Amino acid sequence: MKLEGRKERYVMRHWLDHYIYILYSTVLISYVINVFIGIEAVNYIIGLIAIPMLLVSFLGASNLFRLLGSLFLMTGLFLFIQSGLPLQEAFLFFTDNLRLLALLAVLPWMNSVVRAGRFDRRMNQLMKANVSDLGKLYVRSSITTYTLISFINLSALTLTQGVLLQNLSNLSKKLKDTFISQTTLRAFSMALVWSPMEIIVAISVDATGVGYVTILPWLLLISLITMVIDNIWGRYYYGKLPYHAPSNAVGRSFSVKTIIFQISQLFGALVTFLFIIVFTSSLLDLNFILTVTLVILPFSFIWSIVMKRVRSFITIGWNTWKVRTNGMQNFVVLFVSLGFFSNSLNATPALEAIQHPFMAMAEYPLVILFFIQMTYLLLSMIGIHPVATIGVLMEVVTPLYQDINPLSIGIVLITGALATATVGTYGVTVTMTSMNTQQNPYRITLKNMPFALIYGGIGTFVAFFLL
Repeated sequence: MKLEGRKERYVMRHWLDHYIYILYSTVLISYVINVFIGIEAVNYIIGLIAIPMLLVSFLGASNLFRLLGSLFLMTGLFLFIQSGLPLQEAFLFFTDNLRLLALLAVLPWMNSVVRAGRFDRRMNQLMKANVSDLGKLYVRSSITTYTLISFINLSALTLTQGVLLQNLSNLSKKLKDTFISQTTLRAFSMALVWSPMEIIVAISVDATGVGYVTILPWLLLISLITMVIDNIWGRYYYGKLPYHAPSNAVGRSFSVKTIIFQISQLFGALVTFLFIIVFTSSLLDLNFILTVTLVILPFSFIWSIVMKRVRSFITIGWNTWKVRTNGMQNFVVLFVSLGFFSNSLNATPALEAIQHPFMAMAEYPLVILFFIQMTYLLLSMIGIHPVATIGVLMEVVTPLYQDINPLSIGIVLITGALATATVGTYGVTVTMTSMNTQQNPYRITLKNMPFALIYGGIGTFVAFFLL
């Protein structure tokens, strides 16, 4: 009996690791199609299927996300009972955040077209050329990481940190670890603050009702200001330290013109991508998240045709997509349970009680903006994902839109969340960096805390300026 039980668990584990993408794809594709068809009965069916999908995902989720999901589900269930709504309405509550999961599911295709075009290899050559001191290497590493992250997100951290680990092998471990965790994590947070493919940006744009075109210039300004400040600091702080690349890390010679051309191609593609998103959203009257979801795959495919890399794109894309989709259990648990909680909260008077203190401070908008920023920061220190935080904050601050410019709230929701990418001790980015460099995650948090406060502060003051 024990042997049979082990076999059953092994079969289940094998299916979760390799084939759960079939279940996820079926639910998400059905949801997206029904957005256009608009059959109400289908929405109830999708919500009903989302429940076993959520339960199965618990088996593959990490302990942290299991805890968050359980808290949202139990609290949501209590609130739903208090609301007095009919049971079938609960099914619709589980579909509320499926659009976010659909966006996450298609992101690997954009990553794959960048890899197929070998842009990642070309960009990393910039960090393999000799430089005279660590200050210059800091700036070069920051710019390279920033550019790659704009397209391939988390994958860029592994690439750039791997190159830096090789190139800095002659340095002491303490100096090497600090350098890598500062330059790569900070570039990560600055690059994604304006990216339409960043889930926090997509959520904030839809939640505040502020158009992406309206908020984009201010997010770019914040990113640029922070980037300049950080690179000036890095240039002078590390500039006094000489750098000698180890013999095994000296890169091949490369053409500066070729690299500039590659960067120009990347940003040309990004501008085109942004234009198509804005045009499609306006033409089809869709929300921002769904528009980005629909555009990514056809745009990536056409881009691969233009580069004559279709075969590589399909091969890399299919394999990457399956691996990433099979690993979505954490986000399925978080988003589906959060959707149930948020909708249940909206259906009860409890939401008004939570909103009351914020409404009482409506005359002090700067206090509210700083409170949002600090809420992100403090909760990230104990492992609460920014997406979970923003899910609650959105419900709380919505009534403030009549007193405070929604654009200002949107900016702080985004910058406050992205600042935690450098200090969230149990977050994905800090944990990944800790594993890659074999250093204590609390040390990464400590070294990046001044940057996170400055970054969030810049976002808050820009938001206050726009009130």
